Amino acid sequence: MTEKPRRIAHLDMDAFYASVELLRYPELRGLPVVIGGRTIHQPTTLADGNRHFYKLREYVGRGVITTSTYEARALGVFSAMGMMKAAQLAPDAILLPTDFDSYRHYSRLFKAAVASIAPKIEGTGIDEIYIDLTDLPDDTHVLAERIKQAVFEATGLTCSIGITPNKLLSKIGSDLDKPDGMTILGMSDIPGRIWPLAVRKINGIGPKASKKLESLGITTIAELAQAELSFLRNHFSASYTTWLHDVSHGIDNRPVTTHSEPKSISRETTFEQDLHPLHDRPALSEVFTALCTRVAADLQRKGYVGRTIGIKLRFEDFNTVTRDITLATHTADPAAIRRAAGECLRRVTLEKKLRLLGVRVSTLSSAHASQETADSPQRELPLLL
Repeated sequence: MTEKPRRIAHLDMDAFYASVELLRYPELRGLPVVIGGRTIHQPTTLADGNRHFYKLREYVGRGVITTSTYEARALGVFSAMGMMKAAQLAPDAILLPTDFDSYRHYSRLFKAAVASIAPKIEGTGIDEIYIDLTDLPDDTHVLAERIKQAVFEATGLTCSIGITPNKLLSKIGSDLDKPDGMTILGMSDIPGRIWPLAVRKINGIGPKASKKLESLGITTIAELAQAELSFLRNHFSASYTTWLHDVSHGIDNRPVTTHSEPKSISRETTFEQDLHPLHDRPALSEVFTALCTRVAADLQRKGYVGRTIGIKLRFEDFNTVTRDITLATHTADPAAIRRAAGECLRRVTLEKKLRLLGVRVSTLSSAHASQETADSPQRELPLLL
């Protein structure tokens, strides 16, 4: 029996966080908007019923942009850019604080809408998924239209979708016709649509590898595809060379994985200003407790418990340290996580100011399975440091 040709889709929500905010503030449509402010940048309602929005020029600190609308991107303002630098490029852009609870809500909505049509889904982030359409009977173009319409009806948001024989090409394809785009490609389309693109468009070729390839005279995917394997082996490892050769020819056999267990669940925050362990102790303590509470809530929402509690500290000189402790039993209790994280904190010399604080829980287990184990007789394990 002949195996069906694979049809793999990559769906990417358009400027997701910003688009969610525009549902809340429709008067900002068509304007440059930047997401990444603090709670003090929450819009306020004036006496006349209009809303007052903060401008990017009013931001002071060292935060980074979470995302921006396409109008802001046209001014050179992109995600991960420093706020102060962005303010120089687009001082009059509207500044909004992040609201991850809302983004997670809309993420669940769009994924459920897709699952009602095509249940073989691999989640790769809050705003993107891979979908295996291979076994569905419908025409590819019809399926793509149905999925896009279902997402819009469920959320009021648009998405872009790429459908190709594999995950590699679909990831590239979903970005080719943004926003609200649809790109359907076969292997025969690679020379015309994929090869002219920059090598950095391949997911897995980061800035470092891209810069190295550029130094070798390779800037496009076509040039990479034409490079001799022996030449690439002189500059990269054997496995990476093979991978570069395969992806430049559109080869990717990875399956769509519908379920994977997380290895850890964590929360961290970067402070707008460095905080001193002694002088700013109340503020640090409040943030530390809040992080532990949020991690516990994440564990409970996802149905996990964990045994290893860890912390991450980054100091003003960018030196980063981690500490962890393994408990006798699994937990998702915020107080237990706070106590264990506090034990880790006591094992760090706190003299320099802090710029980042994080809490992580690993050695995860299903909460249901752990409860069954707890209900059966067992020997208590010692506390491991």
